[in-house]
Amino acid sequence: MKPEGKWRTGMKAYRKNYAGLWIDRRQAIIVTITDEGENIERVRSDIERKVRLSGGSRTGKTPYGPQQVSVDGKQEERIKRQLRRYYLEIIRRIRDASKILILGPGEAKAELKKEMEKSKELAAKKTTMESADKMTEKQIAAKVRQFFSIGK
Repeated sequence: MKPEGKWRTGMKAYRKNYAGLWIDRRQAIIVTITDEGENIERVRSDIERKVRLSGGSRTGKTPYGPQQVSVDGKQEERIKRQLRRYYLEIIRRIRDASKILILGPGEAKAELKKEMEKSKELAAKKTTMESADKMTEKQIAAKVRQFFSIGK
């Protein structure tokens, strides 16, 4: 994980403590809103891209012959571990929020919510998911403020 923006170990106990984030498998943009104001952080996943390895395709001579699947399986497991570390880093940054909004275009938001539900504390928090295309930091912050009915 490569944290960008203000690094903090946890949120204080605030009366108003909301978190909204836009997530895909490459990065998450986290907007936290507390009594002290608004903070925007970016977390990059560092997940390696899937690389097509040589030797994994079938030839014309043996159309139903063996493939090098074991290397692909190892790569899949490594990506799963990297994704889990990425989601746990995001969870660490939003765990103190009383309400959470998760935005994003693909499967990452559902995968994050599933990881959150493994914790009894986080599973009990009000969490909303919405589909959203690519957004700028300002658009994400505005969407989070609008969702939690906070004017700026």
